Amino acid sequence: MSVLDHKIDFKVIFSVTDANPNGDPLNGNRPRQNFAGFGEVSDVCLKRKIRNRLQDLGQSVFVQSNDRADDGFKSLKDRADSVEELNKIAKDKAKDADAYARAAAKTWIDVRAFGQVFAFKGIDLSVGVRGPVSIRTATSINQIDINSMQITKSVNSVTGDKKGSDTMGMKHFVDFGLYTFSGSINVQLAEKTGFTEEDSQLIKEALITLFENDSSSARPDGSMEVNKVYWWEHSSKMGQYSSAKVHRSVKIKVKDDVTNPKSFEDFDIVVQELPGLAVEEIDGL
Repeated sequence: MSVLDHKIDFKVIFSVTDANPNGDPLNGNRPRQNFAGFGEVSDVCLKRKIRNRLQDLGQSVFVQSNDRADDGFKSLKDRADSVEELNKIAKDKAKDADAYARAAAKTWIDVRAFGQVFAFKGIDLSVGVRGPVSIRTATSINQIDINSMQITKSVNSVTGDKKGSDTMGMKHFVDFGLYTFSGSINVQLAEKTGFTEEDSQLIKEALITLFENDSSSARPDGSMEVNKVYWWEHSSKMGQYSSAKVHRSVKIKVKDDVTNPKSFEDFDIVVQELPGLAVEEIDGL
């Protein structure tokens, strides 16, 4: 496998219908929203979904959520301790942080891609790995409307519970929102972590299928959909254009005859041509 030798930029457009794409724990788990009323999905949430998809694709992932852990380990430290090479480096007097970082990146694709901090109690070695794949927070194209629904439970949780079966709860969801986020893959950092061309194709596949196996009561199947993925592969390490200019080349706006957009088809998308840099346009699955 060859280490990635050219810069990559990407942009993803996805739609949310009657779902909570990313609840804010500081705001009653309502869908995240900035002060201007636009919806947001944090970069941490997006990376979690990418990691899940990489697991589904058969890749070894270091930061696994508890409900999807596939190796029996209950913590990051346990997972790191299970790798003989990492244990050997950590116990060695030299405490070679660079060797530890290389071994960790070789073992787990998310460390190669996103980086990771290895700092565990009881180990006199702290290692920071910077990953080549950077992702921005997703933001909706228009201001979003959030609906709240009061719900009840039909039974008591335990016998003799003082609370009745009419205990109230709340569910919050976005009526409709079209969101977009951008990202890049940096070659200089890819060289340090050993991130390969094959790894970049796995990231692309994860983006295309981002919401597969991601359903929950807040995000029922079909309520979140990847509509488009735009993928630019530059011809050099630095790239022909800055990432900012590449990401701005995709213009998204509501169609002139639409006042209240309710679907992806209610938007116009124009991709500005960048001479010398081809874009691959992919429909989401």
